[in-house]
Amino acid sequence: MYRSLFGACLVLSAAPAAAEVVSTTDAGFVIKLSADAQADRSEAWKVLIAPSRWWSGDHTYSGDAANLWIDAQATGCFCEKIPRPKDAPETQRIGSVEHMHVVYSDPQAGVLRMTGGLGPLQQDAGSGTLTIKLNPTGQGTRFDWVYVVSGLVVLKPQEIAAQVDKVLGEQLGRLASKAVPTTPQEDKAKAED
Repeated sequence: MYRSLFGACLVLSAAPAAAEVVSTTDAGFVIKLSADAQADRSEAWKVLIAPSRWWSGDHTYSGDAANLWIDAQATGCFCEKIPRPKDAPETQRIGSVEHMHVVYSDPQAGVLRMTGGLGPLQQDAGSGTLTIKLNPTGQGTRFDWVYVVSGLVVLKPQEIAAQVDKVLGEQLGRLASKAVPTTPQEDKAKAED
């Protein structure tokens, strides 16, 4: 079942520590979000690049966050598998969506930058850049997200910016809640999987 960012904006949960639409013009908008997590930067990075653990299935095309992944290297992607329908022949290929394209990845510095239009922005002639920075704090890691959208956006930027802010805020809140310190036993179990 197809679910878009725009269509799912009505079902929202907890927001991050700080979320703000910094600017909107007829040419686009800028959103800044941040949230604190308990995990150190290395652990937080591992959770960040596993969106199937924290992204809401309500904001996917397939309806299931288990179909999401991030290949966190330049030319990689934040992608989604669209499974073959149950009644489809075995010869039918599965579908896929590239939500964003990875253009910069530096786990040591804690920076991931991706380009692309999320949800309904993908169908417009606009361009989006999401920069994610993981900054150490005394108690863990702060996720700082900046999403800049510009170009020919059919949906009015002033109207869509607040909705995108809410949806990204929900995802960032979910990410921060999942980025918690792990025990040596949990690390060993994950390595064995």
